[in-house]
Amino acid sequence: MKVLVTGAGGQLGHDVTELCERSGDEVLAVTHSQLDVTDRLEVWAAISQFRPDVVVHAAAWTAVDACESDQVNALASRWIAQSTAMVGAYLCYVSTDYVFDGTKDTPYVEWDQTNPLSVYGVSKLGGEKEVLASRASASIVRTSWVCGEHGNNMDKTVLRLADRPELAFVDDQRGHPTFTADLAVAIRRLAEGRLLGTFHVTNQGAVSWYQFVRDILELAGHDPDKVKPISSSELQPPRPAPRPANSVLDNAALRLAGLPLLPHYREPLEQLVKRLQAA
Repeated sequence: MKVLVTGAGGQLGHDVTELCERSGDEVLAVTHSQLDVTDRLEVWAAISQFRPDVVVHAAAWTAVDACESDQVNALASRWIAQSTAMVGAYLCYVSTDYVFDGTKDTPYVEWDQTNPLSVYGVSKLGGEKEVLASRASASIVRTSWVCGEHGNNMDKTVLRLADRPELAFVDDQRGHPTFTADLAVAIRRLAEGRLLGTFHVTNQGAVSWYQFVRDILELAGHDPDKVKPISSSELQPPRPAPRPANSVLDNAALRLAGLPLLPHYREPLEQLVKRLQAA
């Protein structure tokens, strides 16, 4: 396939690019400095000149608190989706658990009502709407708690703080940690099959941030009992953007379509911790 990847400098874009290249695809991987996805003419020039079979739109402003004053994610997705549709390519748009408000007491399926709490969530839901409005042949991949070997994430933060005598993390937010190497495989599978619609794609295993941090420390050879559970209201300083308490995404569409689910998060977490410690 000919694959154009936006956000190639991010942790997911990096792994999608690497996987596609290993798979023999012709890849045009663009970072923010190489392509301003909020510029309609730049986006059209890149897509119309390369003429991809597949566009993986992984670029996003993911600084959730900073996004409380911005809407670039939705606008960028408009230009990407429109240009993709005009060249007849398949689009995979990477979205987020933040499109939900987290008040449901069971995992969210793809057909649940969205209700984002933050500007970041609104902007990503806006991106979903732009994809649908463009009439592009597309999939929307909602994922959560993304981490990988490249870029900034919770795993790296915890390992950096691991020598502190005490750590505090919230135990009232639950979700599925998702590892970019596994997510990239699922994205390419959807693209290769030209599967349409919304898919929740996460590693398996629901956990709180508190428990996830304990897991990281344990796998890294540190004492997990140094982690203190706190509530979101106890965070200092308080976070500008509200987080959904329940970010657990049921991968129902994958399961019902007979497609492979990603492995339990403990398996890739152990591998990632080893790689980060060896680096």
